[in-house]
Amino acid sequence: MKGILEFNLNDLDDVKAHKRAVLALDMALALWDIESYLRGETKHGDHLTQEAWNALDKARTKFYEIINERSLSLDDLVD
Repeated sequence: MKGILEFNLNDLDDVKAHKRAVLALDMALALWDIESYLRGETKHGDHLTQEAWNALDKARTKFYEIINERSLSLDDLVD
């Protein structure tokens, strides 16, 4: 079975769609890195003030809200 994406690279909208498709793995890995950073800082953030820890925890919670609203799973995208 094959899945083939086809783009008309003479069409500006298709050029943008092609670029998004080509960069999809890089975007997924960037999201993974952001989540890993937030998780690490909230788990091992002994150097953080309570206010800073709360801000990072809130950002991580919002990150997952956004991911879940779009029915995305980082595990599905990266593994």
